[in-house]
Amino acid sequence: MGEIVCKSFHELTVDELYDILSLRVDVFVVEQKCAYRELDDIDKKAMHVFMMEDGKIVSYLRYFKGEGDVIQIGRVVSRIRKHGYASAVLAKAIAQIKEMPGISAIVLEAQVYAVTFYEKAGFVVVSEPFDEDGIMHVRMERTLIQA
Repeated sequence: MGEIVCKSFHELTVDELYDILSLRVDVFVVEQKCAYRELDDIDKKAMHVFMMEDGKIVSYLRYFKGEGDVIQIGRVVSRIRKHGYASAVLAKAIAQIKEMPGISAIVLEAQVYAVTFYEKAGFVVVSEPFDEDGIMHVRMERTLIQA
């Protein structure tokens, strides 16, 4: 399995940023046939966690401060599926978030088909399904135990 990297927006190289955006557009816009604003200002304040293998980004997510004492995860994606890459990247992000003082929960909006994937990482569904850009999602949360 490849190396997992975590960087702020300003630490990303031009090539890393290009690969991240290319992966996200390939999956979320082209593959899922969903026209939406992929580029947003959240990237600038997010931490970017990704797995490199053979010089390419094979899996990615970002996390950022949500409302209150919550961290939000988004844009979870893998170029190659069913190899554990997304699980490894998600586990790394959760471990980093757990080290942040004063954070009580991690939230995300999961596509309905991916609920089981997130449940395996300790998330629970906390909303009814809702349509976001033509794809059904649910809000999920993982409560963090503060020591």
